[in-house]
Amino acid sequence: MTEEKTTRELIYETNRDVKWICRTLQRMEAQDLDFEARLRALEGWRAEKVGEERRLSTVSAGTGGVVGGVVAVLVKVLGG
Repeated sequence: MTEEKTTRELIYETNRDVKWICRTLQRMEAQDLDFEARLRALEGWRAEKVGEERRLSTVSAGTGGVVGGVVAVLVKVLGG
């Protein structure tokens, strides 16, 4: 036969379960904060990388323009 739990036992069990749930939620929140911090760091790194690529592209374009101008002057001076 099945024994019924007393009210005291049910309260004790519920209290234990609530404490377990609270600890689990705290761990989940800590993991979420850690995940969010790692995600923000990755986003910052990516933005920095994109900025570097843009700067290199701009420098390359500027250098290409200068070289093109020098070649045009040389061609004109040398009678091209």
